[in-house]
Amino acid sequence: MSVLPSTRLRIRVRGLVQGVGFRPFVYRLAMEQGLSGWVRNDEQGVVMEVQGSTATVLPSLLKTQAPPLARIDAVEVEPRALKDEQGFVIDASQHEGRASAAIGPDAGLCAACIAEICDPRERRFRYPFTTCTHCGPRYTITRSLPYDRPQTSMASFPLCADCAREYGDPNDRRFHAQPLACPACGPKLSMPLAEIVAALRRGAIVALKGLGGFQLLCDARNVDAVKALRERKQRDAKPFAVMVSSLSSARQIVELPVAEATLVSSWQRPIVLARKRLDAGLAEAIAPDLAWLGVMLPTSPLHLLLFHEAAGRPTGTAWLEQPLDFCLVTTSANPGGEPLVITDEDARRRLRTIADVMVTHDREILVRNDDSVARVIDGTPTLMRRARGYVPGPVALPRTTAPVLALGAHLKTTACLTRGREAFVSQHIGDLDDAATYRFLEETIAHLTRTLEVEPQVVAHDLHPDFLSTRLAQSLGLPEVAVQHHHAHVAAVLAEHGRTAPTLGLALDGFGLGTDGGSWGGELLLLNGARFTRLGHLSTLQQPGGDRAAREPWRMAAAALHRLGRGETIVDRFAALGPAAAVRQLLEKQLNAPETSSCGRLFDAACGLLGVKPIATYEGEAPMMLESLVTKPEVLRGAWRVTDGVLSLLPLLDALVGRSAIDGANVFHGTLASALIDWAAPFVIDDVIALSGGCLMNQTLAELLITGFKARGIKPLLSRQVPSNDGGLSLGQAWVAALAMEE
Repeated sequence: MSVLPSTRLRIRVRGLVQGVGFRPFVYRLAMEQGLSGWVRNDEQGVVMEVQGSTATVLPSLLKTQAPPLARIDAVEVEPRALKDEQGFVIDASQHEGRASAAIGPDAGLCAACIAEICDPRERRFRYPFTTCTHCGPRYTITRSLPYDRPQTSMASFPLCADCAREYGDPNDRRFHAQPLACPACGPKLSMPLAEIVAALRRGAIVALKGLGGFQLLCDARNVDAVKALRERKQRDAKPFAVMVSSLSSARQIVELPVAEATLVSSWQRPIVLARKRLDAGLAEAIAPDLAWLGVMLPTSPLHLLLFHEAAGRPTGTAWLEQPLDFCLVTTSANPGGEPLVITDEDARRRLRTIADVMVTHDREILVRNDDSVARVIDGTPTLMRRARGYVPGPVALPRTTAPVLALGAHLKTTACLTRGREAFVSQHIGDLDDAATYRFLEETIAHLTRTLEVEPQVVAHDLHPDFLSTRLAQSLGLPEVAVQHHHAHVAAVLAEHGRTAPTLGLALDGFGLGTDGGSWGGELLLLNGARFTRLGHLSTLQQPGGDRAAREPWRMAAAALHRLGRGETIVDRFAALGPAAAVRQLLEKQLNAPETSSCGRLFDAACGLLGVKPIATYEGEAPMMLESLVTKPEVLRGAWRVTDGVLSLLPLLDALVGRSAIDGANVFHGTLASALIDWAAPFVIDDVIALSGGCLMNQTLAELLITGFKARGIKPLLSRQVPSNDGGLSLGQAWVAALAMEE
């Protein structure tokens, strides 16, 4: 039998390959193949040299057998001269040039660690900081690259002998696991698990130090506790999420089809919107008047152990296959909409009037990172808030760009920094309504540029001159690119899907300043490179009281009645809700009643006409309630008209007057979708359309549009990796600015 000659290869792997067990994975492959050489982390990812008769098979094995948390973008292979060496080693990390590697997102607890903390024979039995290379904190504990323990908040916890042995054993799943710890050498919880669960059971509100920040917890079945949490947090009706022990427990409170079950149990562990069960037995105040509930599984060992304690400390993992009655409201600890609390000192100061019990630990959180929120649209996971589990994973761009920084708009702000062919969209920052959130944006920009080692050449921002994000961009001393709001929405879709050809975009949104100085929000835009052409828009309605109309849908209903020639009915219909007579005067005299083409305000008008939440307590509340009423969408033919590229839905609004809320919700959603398809289809190029904007968070509308366009042979593209709302805006801004630099 002939023996193959030895070959030596230098192999570079780019992508998410640090902090996910990639080097031990390479080590084990090398041992199996009888190869000599070395592997190490560096600023570009993982690099190795391998030598032996089977060296040429290694590149394909790296791709097909990679660890579960790894993402491989490229494997580059170069031949090298043979060396006289024995064995295979993991070398120390090197960091000589600018970084092009990435830190991994925080990952939910893996099955092996779950089994370990539920087994009394294991030394990590019931240890709240158990982790391995397949799970645990990454981004939120890392200061800079390369991702090694000295660069993390675990640097202050020297490994004990047992942990050091695991860390150095290539056959152990904790081999080179940077957050590795155990009860003897790792972080400590400030109070016993039994006391925490006892407090929750008696109705206390608990502030718990989580992965990316403090959370507020209470018993989801305790009506008084949920009410107290709302009052103390000053959160009137905005829905809370509920954490449960397992899929079996989740199915007791929500309907959980396969796609939703797969998403909620994925290693990213997002909050997933699922339809409520009528017999859930939860406090109604958790998600009042909504058909959907945000549900999540434990994101860390600490969370799981709360349920383990509540279940009576069972041995093994079989208890997770049975439903547990214990459910927890889980919400971010950010009083008043401020940034998430991450330090113990800040928690004691800012949460003392909200929480009855404070639970901390001595592992520092270095990066704020809220829970991600997702829902399934047309069978595909779609992010509504991008944060823990997804950040800082990059979005692949169609081609290499110069480094661009983009700062989003005003609501649901994110920042984006490009590096090569990657766009790094930050975690959810929030609405720039206060100085603290503005500082969080500055903090996020500094962290992105530091960890990615990128100096942006240009900064992109919204067209609106008064947004704080715009003013921050103007203060950075970089060349600026102002990007129209809805142009950025559509561009985000094209960037994510790698489309560079001219494409029609349908932007359905709340508000964005138009190039004509007007209020846009229902737009047909043709994108071509860094430019766009406005081909059409929704017919406009007045906004009596300006921005106030976005918070009081009855005002938009009054505007619809005025435009329909029914202005004399405004006072009788809305007198109990506010200054109806004054609003009628504003409409008639065209004072403080600017026109808007916004699809979001169209939803508000429908809600006001149908009596669905005429005065909202949080952004999007009325449209969300309207969607919750839909049972079977219905198309009312002849309820729209198109003139010179302008789509008028006044006939639809007219038809809603006098209908019941459920009937109206069905007619509105079905007719709106059909009208939009009829309007947009003639403008489509190459049978592709990009759908974008905050209204695409509405599952019913999005799926009606997807189905309708597909029926006409048109391929609809939606944002999936970033939100369709303003949370994805920075990606689109960055892509437009990059194209503008090229041109």
